[in-house]
Amino acid sequence: MPFDFDAAVSAPFRMQPGLRRLADGAPQLTPNIAPERGTAVHLREKLAVLQAFPAQALCVRAGFDATPALEALARHAATEQPAAFAIEASRWLAPILGWAVDSAGGVQELAPGRTPWPEAGDCLHTLTPAWRRTALLSLAFAEDFAVIDGSDATIPWLAVALPSHWAPEHKVGRPFAEVHAPVADNRLITGAAAHLARLVTGAERWERFVWTIARHPRLHAHPERVDPTPWPSDIAGDALAARAWWRTEHQSFIPVPGHAQAMFTIHVEVQPLALALADPARAAHVHAALASMSPAVLAYRGLDAVRERLLQWLAARAGA
Repeated sequence: MPFDFDAAVSAPFRMQPGLRRLADGAPQLTPNIAPERGTAVHLREKLAVLQAFPAQALCVRAGFDATPALEALARHAATEQPAAFAIEASRWLAPILGWAVDSAGGVQELAPGRTPWPEAGDCLHTLTPAWRRTALLSLAFAEDFAVIDGSDATIPWLAVALPSHWAPEHKVGRPFAEVHAPVADNRLITGAAAHLARLVTGAERWERFVWTIARHPRLHAHPERVDPTPWPSDIAGDALAARAWWRTEHQSFIPVPGHAQAMFTIHVEVQPLALALADPARAAHVHAALASMSPAVLAYRGLDAVRERLLQWLAARAGA
């Protein structure tokens, strides 16, 4: 689902849950289909992460059984996006990848010799059988996934290859409020953590949107692999905007019936800032939001050193 700019960008800026009910029939999954192999950015980055850093992307709390949530996700995927994912007896199939995984974790090629993504099979084979079905879903869709447990407000399971400056392996099993503790100005989020966990693990579907301005273009932003080089101090205007990126997330919740759980979906997108804010009205809205951010939020997002120069560029782009 595309990022809802009007719903997400507002001033004064506040760190808040920002949940809204999903419209009936609104999709929650985005198939990793691209007109050319080189444009399948989410799939390529996920393949690289799952092959090189699987223990940081695929995490589960000891003793937690993710089967009900994973099966709920698979059923949802097969219903919503049947061209991208299907369930056939004991096999889960991803036709756009050309691979299937059975209930024992066995990997099968759907069209031997004509598989569109042989790299996906290589990736699946490198993983332990217990994680192969998860990886098939992860590679079939742009979204990352995590389980929210409403019974104790924790996140006991994650399949997150494209995190936004946080480490999945450090969040698994922790309470919802504790996971969000590092977030600046987080009172509205952490104070309502238990209520939010119960809300999103109910029968209704919810969504929210978040955004920031980043200094690197990769979808994968694990803190151990983000270039630590700070914003350049000697450029401004269009030259600075050319080094800046509009990073957004569409997050949603797929209910897991009968288990007080939800599968949390995270769809990350990154665009050049000048392209994302080509519309002067949008530039004006972001200017107002950025101008109203607290020092704590600016520091948390790594924008404190570049805020004034970004505001100058946004004002010029908005025609102010």
